[in-house]
Amino acid sequence: MNKNFIRFSAILALVTSCGYAQEKKDSIQVNQLQEVVISDTKFAQSKEKSGKVITKISVEELQKKSGQSLATILSSVAGVEINGNQSANGKNLGYYIRGGKNQQVLILIDGNPVTDASGISFEFDLRLLPIDQVESIEIMKGAASTLYGTGAATAVINITLKKSGNKALQANAYINIGSNNTATNRKYNGQDLNQGFSVNGTVKKINYLASLNSTETDGMSQIAEPTPNSNYDTDRFSRINYMSKVGCKATKRLSLDFFANYDKVNNDYDFPFDNTGNDDTNLNKSKTEQFRFGFSPKYKYANGEFILNSSFSKIQREYQEFDSYTFGIDYSMYQAKSVNVDAFNKYKFSDKLYLVAGANYQFHDMKTATPYSSLAEESTKFNMIDPYFTGVYTSEFGLNINAGGRLNVHSQYGNQLVYNVNPSFNFGKEIPVKVLASLSTAFITPSLYQLYSEYGTATLTPEKNTTIESGFEVAILRKKLTFNVVGFYREQNNSIGFDATYHYTNIEGLNKAKGVETGFNYVLSHKVNLNANYTFTQVDEALNRLIPKQKVNGSIDMSATKRLFFNVNYQYVDGRQDAFFDGNTYATVYTKLGSYQLVNALVKYELVKARLSVFGTVTNIFNEDFVENIGYSTRGRNFKLGLNLIL
Repeated sequence: MNKNFIRFSAILALVTSCGYAQEKKDSIQVNQLQEVVISDTKFAQSKEKSGKVITKISVEELQKKSGQSLATILSSVAGVEINGNQSANGKNLGYYIRGGKNQQVLILIDGNPVTDASGISFEFDLRLLPIDQVESIEIMKGAASTLYGTGAATAVINITLKKSGNKALQANAYINIGSNNTATNRKYNGQDLNQGFSVNGTVKKINYLASLNSTETDGMSQIAEPTPNSNYDTDRFSRINYMSKVGCKATKRLSLDFFANYDKVNNDYDFPFDNTGNDDTNLNKSKTEQFRFGFSPKYKYANGEFILNSSFSKIQREYQEFDSYTFGIDYSMYQAKSVNVDAFNKYKFSDKLYLVAGANYQFHDMKTATPYSSLAEESTKFNMIDPYFTGVYTSEFGLNINAGGRLNVHSQYGNQLVYNVNPSFNFGKEIPVKVLASLSTAFITPSLYQLYSEYGTATLTPEKNTTIESGFEVAILRKKLTFNVVGFYREQNNSIGFDATYHYTNIEGLNKAKGVETGFNYVLSHKVNLNANYTFTQVDEALNRLIPKQKVNGSIDMSATKRLFFNVNYQYVDGRQDAFFDGNTYATVYTKLGSYQLVNALVKYELVKARLSVFGTVTNIFNEDFVENIGYSTRGRNFKLGLNLIL
């Protein structure tokens, strides 16, 4: 146990004792509002009646994490590891949840699934999305293909973007600037700049929002320095995001919502196949452009509600890469288009029983042009049509049941049936305990690249997942103390890998992951709040890459006055196994990464009530030098200052 952990424990003990003193003095009762979640039924319902432990990061919680990236915030959630969140901004991200990887995590934005259909893993790149445009986040772990289809094998991350306010006109402007150093650098000249503004409002039946965000970072090389203070080229990251929403309350029952988003990222990167520090050049550049728009009408009637979520997206990635063999420049392009239409209806048979039934249509195509091959969109496309249903029963005596099924009809490989059964039981106010259990299945469709590229195999079939989980949630001391524990067991078979001819193939055999996730929240007083979580994950060797066996997160929120707020947070990440391709021996080398601990702090002050606030952060306070991913740089101690103005 090193000095960082001892220091954090001392801080925690001090604040706890202060909190008890304040609690005794104030003798206040915490009246928490009944939290509402949507991820496990697609419709709003009380979290108490949900059969899942769903983590919801509200707009208030996001404000307490000012200056952090979306990936860093997600990585503080129990059971979630976003590898790359502590590296240079342009570093690709890995999503590791319950022993799964990127292709097993489904990301939704305002209820619409998002993906890059030209990517090998069919995943969405979280680097495209600035946290400043996010209103709230829900994370539901476990297999959820019954409601959400392909990709929802280990988790669904449901991101809600900001909405319009009730005033006719409201504006918001913000700017923050900070350093972007490794543990061996000492440059504090504003290498990390983030700024933006938005206007929104409601005029009679029309609501609107328009937002612009710009991010620029420099000062770090993606790959690790071979020696301290060496003159390695830094890798610039630049991002711009436009977001617009328009809504109309057509009638008392019918609302119409439209959105359009444009995101662009320019990024310097280092040679992707040999991340051992042997190549660092500013000749490697990438540009990603994404355009999304959609339409979502909602109609409420006497016994239910009907929603249609529809979206279209086009994403294009371009790469300029230095060829170390020819000493020339290679150019590559990947483009994909996706259409999603999800129509679903909630019908209430009674106050205790309702049915969610719907159908989801998806279409994806891609085209590529590289120095080695080209793929035309006419021959690289598929579609899916998925009818599904979920029944929800909530009783007066505490029993809740959520069960359903989905049939995936795929144009390439045929049909896939999945199901879920999720009972839970609330013991009531006198015994404030909820117990839960679930059995659910999921599937991962092969990507277009895995089916149709020069390495593809058109006869691939989906990867299959089965997850069993059980646990409990407790809320005591007038809901000041909440605690939950969930244990899970997941089986994964029919995985997709490479064969001896370097083609994608379905791998026979079963791989397993199991673990425990816990969460803890204690409201000591209206001024002090403690949060902590612990995750234990154990996986078979085939899944064991960049997954920490143990992970701890803890934070202390302190409101010294109505305008002054402090936060201190701590993270421990256990040792992980990593692998890299050695460009000298042409072999894959496995290595064990050491554990690391981070302590961060934030102070926020409201200069003008509800109008103007400023904040300052210090991350990696003790400047710990650690490895997050073999061969890549990580951030050391860094500072950031920010200002937010509401008009």
